[in-house]
Amino acid sequence: MAAGLQARIERVDVYVVGLPVRRAFAVSGGEVTRVGHPAVRVLVKVTDTDGVWGWGEATPLPSWTYETTESIVGTLRGHLVPAVVGHPVWDLDGLHQLFDRVIQRGFSIGAPLAKAALDVAVHDLIGRRLGVPVGIWRGARRLDDVELAWVVSSGSVEEARASVEEGLAAGYRAFKVKIGLHSEEEDVEIVRAVRDRVNRAFLWVDANQAYRPQEALRVARRLADLEVAVFEQPLRANDLLGLAWLRERSPIPIALDETLRHPQDLLTAVRLGSLDVAIAKVQRSAGLWLSWKLCALAEDSGIEVMGSGLTDSDIGLAASLHLFSAFGVRHPADLNGRQFIESPYAVETVRVEGGRAQVPTAPGLGVEVDEQVVRRLSLSAGL
Repeated sequence: MAAGLQARIERVDVYVVGLPVRRAFAVSGGEVTRVGHPAVRVLVKVTDTDGVWGWGEATPLPSWTYETTESIVGTLRGHLVPAVVGHPVWDLDGLHQLFDRVIQRGFSIGAPLAKAALDVAVHDLIGRRLGVPVGIWRGARRLDDVELAWVVSSGSVEEARASVEEGLAAGYRAFKVKIGLHSEEEDVEIVRAVRDRVNRAFLWVDANQAYRPQEALRVARRLADLEVAVFEQPLRANDLLGLAWLRERSPIPIALDETLRHPQDLLTAVRLGSLDVAIAKVQRSAGLWLSWKLCALAEDSGIEVMGSGLTDSDIGLAASLHLFSAFGVRHPADLNGRQFIESPYAVETVRVEGGRAQVPTAPGLGVEVDEQVVRRLSLSAGL
C-alpha cells in the first residue's frame, strides 16, 4: 500500500467508439439510439506510474443533456487530461477539486460526463491495484445482484405492447415507460397498455422534463389509477418550486433525475420539498465520488433512492452496479444499456440473467477491456 501512495496518473488515452445498436430508443428530448447507426461512446483509459490501468466511460447524449461528443473529447483532451497527469491516483477528493478548478461548476456541475469518465477510470484503477471490487474498497456491498427494469419507449400502443412482450420473454419483471413523447392522452394510453399486460409488476414512468406543472398534475392523477409507483422528472430540471407545487398535489411520488447533478442540488430539493425519491446516476453526477455522496445524503435525509443509467455500455453498467449495491438500492434499476446497445470491447464483464444483473466480484469494476477491439471501433470524425 505504501508503494501505492506514490503512484500517480501518468497517461490518459481517450477513444471515441461506435457501438452496435440493438433497438431504437427515444426520450422526450429526442433520439438516443437508432438502428443501423452506431451508438457513440467516449472510453477513457487511465494508466499510473506503475503501469496499472483503469477504464471509464462517457455517453454523449444531446437529447438528454448539453454534452456532445465534441465537447466531451475537447474537455478531456484540452483541459482535464493535462491537469490530472501527475496527480496521485488515490486522491479522489483532490481529483474532483482539480476538476472544478479546470472546468468551473457554474449552476451545478461543469461537464459532468467528461469528469465521470476520468473518475470511474480512477476508481477502476484503484480497485485493480488493491485486488478488490470497487464497492469493497469503498467499504460497502449490501447486494450481490440488482434487479433491472425493461424500458418501454414507443411510438404507439402496439409498439409498447410488442416491447413489453420482449421484456417478459427476456425474464424482466419490472418496467419503466418513457412518456412525454406524445399527447397526454396518448402517453396515458401507452402506460395503460403496459399495465394491462404486466399485471401488478413494478411500473414507473419518466417524462424527462416534458411537462409543465398543470399538465404533469393531470397526467399524475390519471396514472394513479394505473398503480404507477413513481413519476420521474415530470418538469424542467431547474423548476424546483414547480416541482414542490406538483409534489404537494400529486397522488404519485415524484422522483428527480436531471435536477440532481451535485449533492447540493439534492439538499436544495429536500429543503424545498421538491421530491420523494432521488435517482442516482453515475455519469450525471460526474462519477462515483459525488454519486456516493449524493446517495449517502439521500439515505441520511430519509429520501428513497432509485438507480438509473445513461444507456451506458458495460463499463458504465458495472460502475452503477457497484454504487447501487453499496447503498442497497432494492427497487429495480433503469440500467438499460444491454437492452439497446452492445459492448463488443468487453471480454470478462457483467452477467445479466432473467432481468437481474450480478454485481461484479473481480478487481476494480470487474470488466476486462480488449483495447484492440476499442481501437477497431474507434471513430475519427475529426476529433
